[in-house]
Amino acid sequence: MSESLVLLEKTKSGCANLVINRPEVHNAFDDTIIEQLITGLKEAENDPDVRVLALRSNGKNFSAGADLGWMKRIANNSYAENLVDAGRLAELMRCLYQFSKPTICLVQGAAYGGAVGLAACCDIVIAEEGSRFCLSEVKIGLIPAVISPYVVRAIGERQSRRFFLSAEPFNALEAYRFGLVHEVVSDSTQFDEALEKFTSILIGNSPQGMHAAKDLIFAVSNKEIDEPLINDTARRIAEIRVSPEGQEGLGAFLEKRKPNWIQE
Repeated sequence: MSESLVLLEKTKSGCANLVINRPEVHNAFDDTIIEQLITGLKEAENDPDVRVLALRSNGKNFSAGADLGWMKRIANNSYAENLVDAGRLAELMRCLYQFSKPTICLVQGAAYGGAVGLAACCDIVIAEEGSRFCLSEVKIGLIPAVISPYVVRAIGERQSRRFFLSAEPFNALEAYRFGLVHEVVSDSTQFDEALEKFTSILIGNSPQGMHAAKDLIFAVSNKEIDEPLINDTARRIAEIRVSPEGQEGLGAFLEKRKPNWIQE
């Protein structure tokens, strides 16, 4: 991977940092950055030593969204070329949203356009109090299309109807109230402390259990509570109870010892 995007060495706690490193352009992303983010996610996904992934960026701003140079290039592309290009951004959002391990997004400064989508795709979002979010696409005649499934799920249809249309910026406390952000810290110097807190919590949980819990959320979210759904949830708990990790967790609980996924 090039200098634009760096998957940092794993920490002793099992957390890997996936970092957008273009502070000179406010961490705006283009097709190259999108591909490198997808590569980084796949690398972390397949690394058994990575238990938690932190998505973050260097500099004053998390990301200004799409790079201006990239936008100039794609403005002259055909419909077919634009469809392929949009498909790669959609693939990035899908990879991040469906990442099997816990994901934590750390947002400082501005998070505009697609950057809001990146945050919405993560399981936990920590933002500094001075950060600001904006779905600014309609200001230039566009729409937040490929990020919309994730943003609407994060902040709800009602807030989306306002901010997709108005392109107003909203701050971290508003994002917290909407459900996009889970924790607000006074400034980015507190990111590492907050990340360590959440990582220590997550590392104590069953890796298989957390993966299955994410799948469970996808399976039941916005679904009708009918007999097939009820039967599916019963199947899921029965399967995980008899799985090796489920047996280890239950055994450790009953025997009052730590399960084997907790490293001493």
